[in-house]
Amino acid sequence: MSRLLRPDEAPDWLSGLVAACGRVSPDDVPFRRQPTGNGRQAAVVLLFGWGGADGEDGPDIVLTERAADMRSHAGQAAFPGGGLETDDGDGLDGLVAAGLRETEEEIGADPAGIVPLTTLPPLTIPVSGFAVTPVVAHWAVPGPVGVVDPAETAAVARVPVSELTDPARRFTVTSPGGYQGPAFAVRGLLVWGFTAGVLSWVLDLAGWTIPWDGTDVRDLGEAWARRHEGEAIR
Repeated sequence: MSRLLRPDEAPDWLSGLVAACGRVSPDDVPFRRQPTGNGRQAAVVLLFGWGGADGEDGPDIVLTERAADMRSHAGQAAFPGGGLETDDGDGLDGLVAAGLRETEEEIGADPAGIVPLTTLPPLTIPVSGFAVTPVVAHWAVPGPVGVVDPAETAAVARVPVSELTDPARRFTVTSPGGYQGPAFAVRGLLVWGFTAGVLSWVLDLAGWTIPWDGTDVRDLGEAWARRHEGEAIR
């Protein structure tokens, strides 16, 4: 249990997702398994707000674009978050605290306006060895956000959930190395890998998914090269 999580404070439009998250176990993870061993712990924040993207009415979520010269996952779309530090504390409370701290450091969001609601099981990222806990949070009191450190973050976007559920913006990417997974084309971002897997799972858990063409498979390299050309990346 965590003293920092407040699931009872979820707004109506997030309550279904919070309830579904409370029912899942590590065995329910559709694309990553609960890590084993001594991988470094980290947390990312799935920061849901309402009506912040271009004044549109509806839920949205904050995504970032990592700086192009980062040592790992350069240029990729991501959730705000990062590794657990000693001062964050231990256990689940420490991970929630780490996610809120990193969110403030990366995009300038005031933690006082963010309500942590629940978590998903920790997920492993094989490339880095991190064990990442997604924290579902409500941006109850939104404020200005943006790039805090250009060396780490290239852009910050509030992406409407309606764009993530738009079948025209969803497809599968594949690479010669054997990778295959879901992807989204939104706000000039190609969202794939870990972030896309979590988003796809969360949309399913919330009951927000709209059927899309799972046979639309695109080469990851080509989609990546064209990611800033337009929303559909056709």
